[in-house]
Amino acid sequence: MMSRPVAGVRDGSVILTVPGSPKGATENLEAVIKLLPHACGQAANVSSSRAMHSGGITKLEKEAGVRSHNHSHGLSAGGGHHHHHHGHKAPRPRTTPEQRSNKLDTSVTQRYRESPYPMLSVDKANAIIAANTQLGKAVEMLVDENLAGYVLAKDVTAAEAVPAFRASIVDGYAIHHTDGAGVYPVVSVSHAAPGTIPPLQPGQVARITTGAPLPPGATSVIMVEDTVLKSSTADGAEEATVELLASGLEPGENVREVGSDVQSGTVILRTGDIISAVGSEIGLLASVGVAKVSVYQKPTVGVLSTGDEVVSHLRPGELKLGEVRDSNRPALLTAIKSAGYLAVDLQIAADKPGALESMLKDALSKVDVIITTGGVSMGELDLLKPTIEQSLGGTIHFGRVAMKPGKPTTFATVGEKRIFALPGNPASALVTFHLFVLPSLRKAAGYEHWELPKVRVVAEQDFPLDPRPEFHRVFVGMRQDGRLGARSTGGQRSSRIGSATAANAVVALPAKGAVGEKREKIGAIPKGATVEAILWGQIGGTV
Repeated sequence: MMSRPVAGVRDGSVILTVPGSPKGATENLEAVIKLLPHACGQAANVSSSRAMHSGGITKLEKEAGVRSHNHSHGLSAGGGHHHHHHGHKAPRPRTTPEQRSNKLDTSVTQRYRESPYPMLSVDKANAIIAANTQLGKAVEMLVDENLAGYVLAKDVTAAEAVPAFRASIVDGYAIHHTDGAGVYPVVSVSHAAPGTIPPLQPGQVARITTGAPLPPGATSVIMVEDTVLKSSTADGAEEATVELLASGLEPGENVREVGSDVQSGTVILRTGDIISAVGSEIGLLASVGVAKVSVYQKPTVGVLSTGDEVVSHLRPGELKLGEVRDSNRPALLTAIKSAGYLAVDLQIAADKPGALESMLKDALSKVDVIITTGGVSMGELDLLKPTIEQSLGGTIHFGRVAMKPGKPTTFATVGEKRIFALPGNPASALVTFHLFVLPSLRKAAGYEHWELPKVRVVAEQDFPLDPRPEFHRVFVGMRQDGRLGARSTGGQRSSRIGSATAANAVVALPAKGAVGEKREKIGAIPKGATVEAILWGQIGGTV
């Protein structure tokens, strides 16, 4: 789209060229990336062309998540809700840890019959997490592919100008702009390569390629399309004379002047800027010769599953009665790594106070953040809260949240280390990870806007409401009218991990009986209504 990309196939491989400029390369690749799997499939003959195209263009576009025609993707001006937490005090318990937690050495008959922890709203829970999340220290890192996702801790200044020389922006001939139409000798050639170029006198031209330096004395470049070859050298290998068909070129026409992209000494990136995975910031830093930058250190995250019933998904053989495969740990490790953070597998802890304490102490020496799943509800073997308070000397900041799924979500600190104790049900674990853990990781990494993005979407179906505020797993995609729409991913039972499959967001539904805009109690969000969705994946395809 930027400069006529070319594609072809040779021996079953797809070959795609993109422009040499970072902007052009990035925009070209973004334009075609979704179509590459289809092109590669055809080139490799993974299936017959007839079978691959059996559904027509509509099917192919849906599979690739693209559309061949443009729509105006206008969003309503309603915007998302902004929740500010100014002037109020964070909730604090009125009881001691000993009064709140089950004793680790008492019998089951002495355990609590209902949770002693106050029920918090999601907003209050996130405010407490943010208040207890410290910014990572500034560290120096090399400018390479490992820098993606980091946030700058210091302004970056260009030490070099870009371009560092006067360069041609077209293929053509370097000339003196005062030379008009006519036939001129070709006295030299300038390619995009280092070397010495002789000066150019009036009445002479030099063949030049895109990005190559202008010969000393040249003032403009005429496009090759505006010339005609008049004669060749005796051996026919080189151009001897060319005719210029155009007159009146401006000085500097088709020339990139020194520093026209970036001037030496200017600030090119500022503190708080994110080095994106798109590659633009890396390309900019590399273009001015910056080798190292100061960034905020990302937290290291450990994931621990708990429960005697939990076994590795890699263990061969059939399950025994009462055993369940551990889906939480691989799912969360994947989510952490895909978000750009270092993830450490802490394995599985048994439901025994000593075993859990030992594994948590070992984890605290290795990672900045611990994520556990299971052991935070009201069962006799739910030992995580008392272990944190009584064995580790930690602080439980909250132990219940008014939400579905994820009610028993717990947040604690041991010193400056954070512990997120998430529910054991797979869907609950993923939802609470994105709502609570990931924003905290982003804040620690230096993100100014650490909460996940919120968008207004059209409900593609009726959404019945629950007595608790619900975060319903949905797929958000484009509608035919250009707006964003959300459809449910199926049954929302907490243990149903399948409901998280294909989900790229959750819709924030109010509690049943909440008062709506018309001052009437709401029992369901009707199809066609506009609701708020919290994105945790990329928007793609249609709903």
